[in-house]
Amino acid sequence: MAVHRYYQLSGETIKARKPICPRCGNGVFLAEHKDRMSCGRCGYTEFKK
Repeated sequence: MAVHRYYQLSGETIKARKPICPRCGNGVFLAEHKDRMSCGRCGYTEFKK
């Protein structure tokens, strides 16, 4: 797994590049689709406006 795709380092801080699933917590990211963002683990979905 290419970890550099999911996190951004700036100085001594680490920030997630993709949104984290509010149900599953840290380490589970939302997949970006054309009209929505969804979690592959629990099925949580946020629709884009």
